[in-house]
Amino acid sequence: MKKYILLFCTLVFILSCGQNDLYEIPTDANGNIIWTGVSSTTTTGISSIDNSFTVTATFATAKSGDVMKVELLQLQTPPEGGATKQLLPLAGTQKEVTVGSDLKATVSYTRDQANLKGTGDYVMVIFSGATDYAKQRVEMSNAMTVSKPMVSGREIEVARTAEVAYFNVMVTPKEGTFTGNVVVKRKNGTNGSWVNVTGSPFSGASQPYLAPIVGTDFIIDNDTMFYTFTATQGSYQEKIERTIIVRDPYFYLKKTATLTLGGAAAGRNLLINTAVAADNSMAMVAVEGSLMLKGGLAYLAAGRSIFFVPTTLAMYALNNSNAAIAAFENGTPTSTLDPIAGQGVYIFKAITGPNPADVYYGMILVTGVTPNQSVTFEYRIGNQYAHLSVIK
Repeated sequence: MKKYILLFCTLVFILSCGQNDLYEIPTDANGNIIWTGVSSTTTTGISSIDNSFTVTATFATAKSGDVMKVELLQLQTPPEGGATKQLLPLAGTQKEVTVGSDLKATVSYTRDQANLKGTGDYVMVIFSGATDYAKQRVEMSNAMTVSKPMVSGREIEVARTAEVAYFNVMVTPKEGTFTGNVVVKRKNGTNGSWVNVTGSPFSGASQPYLAPIVGTDFIIDNDTMFYTFTATQGSYQEKIERTIIVRDPYFYLKKTATLTLGGAAAGRNLLINTAVAADNSMAMVAVEGSLMLKGGLAYLAAGRSIFFVPTTLAMYALNNSNAAIAAFENGTPTSTLDPIAGQGVYIFKAITGPNPADVYYGMILVTGVTPNQSVTFEYRIGNQYAHLSVIK
């Protein structure tokens, strides 16, 4: 009997609690549920070279004419002390704004008012009123970006040559357009002297600014160059540093390919690593009748050429284009490549046109041979920056 009494009391308690926890759902005159939205905010943001920022709140339950109190919160040490900072009201940032007929209210602060000193600093902007609330985080961001050295849209490792690569520099403040300038300096080694790079300072509406970097600017016994990029607008500045290590000239790309006797894959366009038929005019290497590699007949008939000089696995692994070119010029070029001779490594020289940039050196490493069927190889190509607009 006690068990039944306990069960009855429990049911009464649950039902009474359930009744107390029910809330009336707001409805319109027709009994339809009124759905209430959530307030939202947008901000212009602020960068390291901007003076101010703006936040606009769009309210869900406030009415036109309502007055909203606004203040900034920032990480600060509590008055009672302690090692952990807390988001606390920032002195002197209290404002009042009025909700407009569009149910929006806008507030602006300067970087000094918001105590934003550098990138990564942030504040919370708090709107509060009798019937609504909104908040927005505003963080100071970088205005300037600096790419790695680039050629034809590709990031590269700078080679010790006279060719020019470029840093792509973009400056995009949050407030309007950039009207200042960017000073770019370099020094070779820690004990070098700072000098302006060619074209510095950079300014104007056309971006990115192209700051040149040349491998021959590195002195022979020092392979490290330091760069600074300083964007100035009005009284504000942002500075970015880069350290670049030059390397000996090298072949920029490494690819793999397979030539199959007969059919659509008997030739290869080495520039874009595409399989073609042996009689295609861009079959820079092809197999016809045997697995000996040679220039395709149509490729050669168009006045183009390719020659080979055997070399070593050590030369291939070194990937020094100057050393490979010198070895080719000092060797005895042949018009065919025997995939099973020697170490299976060859330096090649291909000429596709009349201009200096139409001369391509590279190296081929044979990695597999299926008798009377196919040859698989790896190859390096691209010994000039100019090649990077062609080879893929």
